Amino acid sequence: MANKAQMVSIIVNNYNYGRFLRQAIDSALNQTHADTEVIVVDDGSTDNSREIIAAYGGRITPLLKDNGGQTSALNAGYAMSRGRVVCFLDADDALSLTAMEIAVSLLAEPDVAKAHWPLWIVDRHGKKTGNLMPSSTLPEGNLRDIVIREGPDGHVYSPTSGNAWSRAFLEKVFPIPENKFKFSADAYLGELAPLFGAIRTIKEPQGVYRVHGANTYATIPLEEKLEFHLSRYDFFCDVLSDHCRDMGVAVDRERWKRNSWFQRVILSLQDITACIPPEDTFILVDEDSWGVGETIHGRRCIPFLERDGQYWGKPADGGGAIREVERLRKAGANYIVFAWPAFWWLEYYSGLNQHLRSNFRCSLENDRLIVFDLQASPRG
Repeated sequence: MANKAQMVSIIVNNYNYGRFLRQAIDSALNQTHADTEVIVVDDGSTDNSREIIAAYGGRITPLLKDNGGQTSALNAGYAMSRGRVVCFLDADDALSLTAMEIAVSLLAEPDVAKAHWPLWIVDRHGKKTGNLMPSSTLPEGNLRDIVIREGPDGHVYSPTSGNAWSRAFLEKVFPIPENKFKFSADAYLGELAPLFGAIRTIKEPQGVYRVHGANTYATIPLEEKLEFHLSRYDFFCDVLSDHCRDMGVAVDRERWKRNSWFQRVILSLQDITACIPPEDTFILVDEDSWGVGETIHGRRCIPFLERDGQYWGKPADGGGAIREVERLRKAGANYIVFAWPAFWWLEYYSGLNQHLRSNFRCSLENDRLIVFDLQASPRG
């Protein structure tokens, strides 16, 4: 009989990702941590996903349900799971074979709520881009004071497939409210975890994050994303402040909102619409952190670096960055916008900074944005 104290549950959540599903399931089944159960939740797929799931027979535990969104899939899978450690794996991603073995060793300490790790970004064919998700360094240790001081979005966490959770933590927060989070349930867990325990970081990537143009979030129009983020942020303020109150900790919600990432993005979008004409084209350097899509209020937005319309990570060097700017400028981009998450590029790629400031007018520079007009000289 399985030893529940050492059992890991990998819950694969899938909706119409049949073309990627085998790789996800195989990566879960082939973990070097022997005592691993694999639960595959199909959320009402209409492609060939269910035939693929059936082919695995008794090697996996299938859960076939009507479509309800990612959060409902995670709730359903978690309710079936038995592991002391739980990993939720998106069906378009995959785990490294040692991911659970390493995570279990870090989660052996009773005060640890989760272990997280970066993921290699790959394209739809599985080819590595050389970049990581998230691009920022993942924090480690006791982050409780940071969450209390900064509120939602006060720290970096990995996306769904980059986490292994202690069941002791999950028992305190499941089920996840489906009426608030049809998808992006990883954010709910990521925000709450530091209140309940320490965070451990595996520095080496332990899986892949696939960018393929059909990711659920990527297909949402900007206006819906803004509405979603506003609703999500307010909800997180409620959830975090309620838990803090139960712990006897006072928080400053107004400070949270004033300094929030979301508020900075809203103000930045207002800046962009004020200084870039409608129907114009601009390059956005934000390390893909905003997730704004192809247009911002009628202005075409090109990610940087860009390949086939997708964000392709950081340049190898300043010379490469300059060549890409010039390529996009000749293709019709009239502005380049640096958002604050990528301000460090202008210091690190000093040649790019010098090229832009020597050849083009800086039309806006504040603590959120730096905008260069690629049509005007510095003295224009």
